[in-house]
Amino acid sequence: METMRKSGPPKGLISYLVLELLDERPRYGYELLGEITEISGGHWEPSYGSVYPILYKFEEEGVAERVERADEPDRKYFALTDAGREELAEKRAAIGGEARDFGDVVLGFYHLYAALATDDRFEVDDADAERKYSERYSAWVVEQMIRHHERDFGEFERIDASPEEFHAEPDADAAAEADPSETGTADDADEASSGAADD
Repeated sequence: METMRKSGPPKGLISYLVLELLDERPRYGYELLGEITEISGGHWEPSYGSVYPILYKFEEEGVAERVERADEPDRKYFALTDAGREELAEKRAAIGGEARDFGDVVLGFYHLYAALATDDRFEVDDADAERKYSERYSAWVVEQMIRHHERDFGEFERIDASPEEFHAEPDADAAAEADPSETGTADDADEASSGAADD
């Protein structure tokens, strides 16, 4: 059996997100925090104490540099350097290899959520909580995931396979990228992108 992750999101994820956002345009710390929170749908925000040390480390290593702005002289903006773009290329490859671990984190926390709602060993007192450990809220979580899937990827189709069966199947995504004409995936992706832009 493969070893599962024992912590949160993939190591280096915040650094990667910071690099991508700085590659787009110069930003300051709180702005980066807000952008990452927005990307997560408002459900996850890295701490102040995680983003700023990354920025200062990038500055020390020459990956990013401070940018002075006349209209905001007291705010510390950071921009990516050429060395930063090289670092970004490496981070893209590293995070690209973490997809399965990332999926395990998402599934693992959902399984724990459902266990707190259904396993008799746990007696969580959520009577006064805004959201509860219940079938209704579990369904709401799943519904949000399906809606986001359909917004970003197109129509949601159930996959009738166990984890072992799913991972044993040929990689349909890789096959589609190799020859998109076979599945029509490229057209579907264009339609999904235009639909997401309209939302």
